[in-house]
Amino acid sequence: MVGLDTMNAAYVESRGPASSIQYGQVPVPRCGPTDVLVQVEAVAVNAVDTFVRSGAYQTAMPFPFVVGRDLVGTVVACGSGITGFRSGDLVWTNSLGHGGRQGAAAQFAVVAADRLYHAPPGADPVELVAVVHPAATAYLGIVVHGRARAGETVLVAGAAGHVGRAATVFATRVGASVVATASATDLDACRRLGAREAFDYRDPRLGYLLRDAAPDGVDVHLDTSGHHDLELAVELLAQRGRVVVMAGLSEHPGLPVGSLYTRDGRIVGYAISNASTTELAAAAELINELAGEGTLEPGPIEELPLDRAGEAHARLETGQAAGVRLVLRPAHG
Repeated sequence: MVGLDTMNAAYVESRGPASSIQYGQVPVPRCGPTDVLVQVEAVAVNAVDTFVRSGAYQTAMPFPFVVGRDLVGTVVACGSGITGFRSGDLVWTNSLGHGGRQGAAAQFAVVAADRLYHAPPGADPVELVAVVHPAATAYLGIVVHGRARAGETVLVAGAAGHVGRAATVFATRVGASVVATASATDLDACRRLGAREAFDYRDPRLGYLLRDAAPDGVDVHLDTSGHHDLELAVELLAQRGRVVVMAGLSEHPGLPVGSLYTRDGRIVGYAISNASTTELAAAAELINELAGEGTLEPGPIEELPLDRAGEAHARLETGQAAGVRLVLRPAHG
């Protein structure tokens, strides 16, 4: 299809630490009738990639297993049943590298057509790949599981992070009023994204400030930091409010049962890995719209060559990439 039998990729031969990632030659994947072969231009590195690679998140992995979920690239070939894509199209996906699917960190990747989306006109591959995973995660939390509606109050904790920024934009987009928490230096940025009010999460008066900002209660509480203070979250809930849990793989917070059930409150958890293709496609449609407008901000990005994938995973796991999106660039030619 591309005149090559092998390609360079970042892969593992078993679940293990970041140091187990190898860089070298693997076979170029082949298209089935409903697949598209993409020449990869940029690959984002996400925390969930490290969970899959290490085994912390259990999912089917064919070995040798190419790591990574998100890519932006160019279509080079299509399966016999494909009509919506053609050679040369700039495309993206954010759901490779789990569920038995090989990953994105390679020169080429095969993507099922129902998990592949056209990029907005004029999109920069690096900037686009930096936003598609956190933005889809935010969409699922705010729209699908949080069911935020116009006129409701949404509290986004960790609103200056990758997911938090997108969650603020999505909540504002549906007509909700956003109250944000973040570091003191990021509060103005949260307001620029649409937060009605923003507070320093270290402020010892935080509980009081949040109650004052949402006197009728919080309808949707999304904590992107993974450090869940359920005592405060449930106390802040409006009647039939929802606490949405989407991070904190090893957290075990206490649950104030009485306050939850007397509010008709709900705690709902989700992982983007479990999202249906229909949900991901709906997220992609809005992501493309906002990315085309320039509304989604990728934040600081650091580009690395694909052969430094192991280093990127290690930096993410040890906190050495806080606040920065690491993007891998395969070499071609």
